[in-house]
Amino acid sequence: MVLAIHLYFSFKVNTIMKKLPAEFYERNDVLQIAKELIGKIIITKFNNQVTSGRIVETEAYIGLTDKASHSYGGKRTARNEHMYATGGTSYVYICYGMHHLFNVVTNKKDIPDAVLIRALEPVKGVAIMLKRTGKLVPDYTLTKGPGNAAKALGISKIHSGISLFKNEIFIVDDGENFTSALIGKSRRIGVEGAGEAALKPYRFYVKGNPYVSSYPNK
Repeated sequence: MVLAIHLYFSFKVNTIMKKLPAEFYERNDVLQIAKELIGKIIITKFNNQVTSGRIVETEAYIGLTDKASHSYGGKRTARNEHMYATGGTSYVYICYGMHHLFNVVTNKKDIPDAVLIRALEPVKGVAIMLKRTGKLVPDYTLTKGPGNAAKALGISKIHSGISLFKNEIFIVDDGENFTSALIGKSRRIGVEGAGEAALKPYRFYVKGNPYVSSYPNK
């Protein structure tokens, strides 16, 4: 059965949305940032097309000490260079040669912490998202999973390194409050090769939200 797009949380149409400031991203606690990004709205503006989605699932990566991170141990390559930018920069990489995954860089310059955006609840531009993803009808898979979320928003590798304080990609707060009771946490997904780091509870998600990855979401 095909599911219609269902908004789990309402969009506050009359609320003034504020871009998250540098101070939000430049803190040294990436776990707290990953949790606080839940409920915020990502907006993209490409070629006069606007799309947006409420963040409902994130994963934190503690750059230098996290074996699941691309920058573990200070590794620095052309691929992960944008992780070393100042907080509030986009980091996009390609997974399995096909999925473009969008990350939010945090902390100060040269400290490569980042938050992977794993899932969104669509807010605006669903028709555009359908066209980008090649889907004929909307269902929960439209923005479930980091590859789908980035594709629906039009984000790809070419957008890595973009400042989130400009107008192509940015994140706003519309005042939607998420209590700790609504936010679940678990180990991250797809990092089993990282040893003990794979067991760390660095994933945050809105409990019961249909756009969240299947394991676990309650």
